[in-house]
Amino acid sequence: MTLHTGPRTFGVEEELLLVDPASGAPQAVSGSVIRYAQRHDELFLTGGRRSGPLETELQREQLETATPVCRSLGELSEHVRSARLAAAESAAGVGAVVAALATSPVSVRPSPTPSHRYLRMLDAYGPAAGEQLTCGCHVHVGIESPDEGVAVLDRIRPWLPPLLALSANSPFWQGADTGYDSWRHQVWSRWPSSGPTELFGSATAYRATVEALLATGALVDEGMIYFDARLSRHYPTVEIRVPDVCLDADDAVLMAALVRALVDTAAVAWRAGEPPDPVRADLMRLAMWRAGRSGLRNDLIDPCTRRAAPVTAVVDALLDHLTPALDRAGDLDAVTRLLRGLLDRGNGAAFQRDVHARTRDVATVVAEAVDRTAAV
Repeated sequence: MTLHTGPRTFGVEEELLLVDPASGAPQAVSGSVIRYAQRHDELFLTGGRRSGPLETELQREQLETATPVCRSLGELSEHVRSARLAAAESAAGVGAVVAALATSPVSVRPSPTPSHRYLRMLDAYGPAAGEQLTCGCHVHVGIESPDEGVAVLDRIRPWLPPLLALSANSPFWQGADTGYDSWRHQVWSRWPSSGPTELFGSATAYRATVEALLATGALVDEGMIYFDARLSRHYPTVEIRVPDVCLDADDAVLMAALVRALVDTAAVAWRAGEPPDPVRADLMRLAMWRAGRSGLRNDLIDPCTRRAAPVTAVVDALLDHLTPALDRAGDLDAVTRLLRGLLDRGNGAAFQRDVHARTRDVATVVAEAVDRTAAV
């Protein structure tokens, strides 16, 4: 068994909404934005380094950004910000703006990206795909082997719901407040392969589970293995897909740091022979629902006791659980500062509701979110 030395590599993918600067309504212009970016390649360069491409997603009203592989929190922070800037400048080139919102506050009828894969998904899943205009934050963390990766997946499960509560940034849907901090999570849960998983136990068992799901014919392809956390198909990483896209770049950086520490903590426990928590997937599903419903406003499910507990107690438990790994990576002070800052000002859902309470206008919610997205 190879012992991992030094901070693990990591990277972040963010999905962003493309919106009209006047009305706040989502705009189906992702193809035009990417073509503009390709004609202005310097938009991707920061300090002489490439910050990552822009890519299309299921709907033409959204873009995906990606950082390169990073080793330090400072490096990742720089690339998250430069990727947002590249997206904003490319969108501006075609008369649009970008907003780091996990759902659109303004009513929208999404327009699918006309790729063969996405059209197959629309045909197979109907409104579950056609209405799926949501934006997430995906964190990749390097692993030594598939066995280590699966050991990590088995051990991080109870700690994923607090990430959703902290990142929750989608209270509005079709112009109305849903009462949820993360409505994105509810919409995403419509996919047949989404959500928490049972324990796998080994890379062989993980692969067998994936093959069994594909054999049902209910999934278009392996890319639709939408577990809350999964092994990447293309990179030697685990990919955690729980967080909403974060309104503030600092919060995206915080999510990445917390996820990297979760992965490292789990890997250390595996090497030490500590068994994973056998908590059932149905209880994990309930804890994730609670996190998406309440965000930081009400009690969450404590990952250790499985009982309702105040947000501060759950966040403190998360930080205590991760402190050794954060300290090893040199991230403890930065994460403590970023976490306290988020708790003091609230998550993206709180920001959106505050703006709406003041203005009674979802278009203004979007406009102020655009400003926050660009505050890099």
